[in-house]
Amino acid sequence: MFRNVYFWGMGRPREFDEDQVVHAAVEIFAQRSYDGTSIDDLVNHLGVHRGSLYKTFGNKRGLYLTALRRHVDHDVAALAAAVSSGASADEVRRVLAGGHDLGLLFLAMVERAPIDPDAAMQTGRALALLDDANGAERRTALALGLLLRARATNAHATAGPG
Repeated sequence: MFRNVYFWGMGRPREFDEDQVVHAAVEIFAQRSYDGTSIDDLVNHLGVHRGSLYKTFGNKRGLYLTALRRHVDHDVAALAAAVSSGASADEVRRVLAGGHDLGLLFLAMVERAPIDPDAAMQTGRALALLDDANGAERRTALALGLLLRARATNAHATAGPG
């Protein structure tokens, strides 16, 4: 699934593309949360050997924090750019629907930030990006409200009729 592109010194080549693994980890942590994701889930979902994950990221928390940093740098930054350019609510929804879902940020804020200082630092950085983009905290609340609405609408649409 992942190609050999990185090398560890004089050892054998790493058997995965770290950026692809981190991107996929953002998705799994956003869907299942940190506590809801086991190392076995990561190994199976990412297609990477357990030893390779530990060697590269140290542990599950290391991979999680790397994924959270990537999420802030890419997904939150994309939303902040849209908001700072004066995007309408519909345009913001399109950014969120276009692969920049803020699910990981939301889960990190409620699950990990209260107990993990590194996660709190990343979520604080994300909120600062959004605040700077709008110039007002109320717009950050609007953006997070749109996220919640989009997630609820998507969950309802995929669940189908009861």
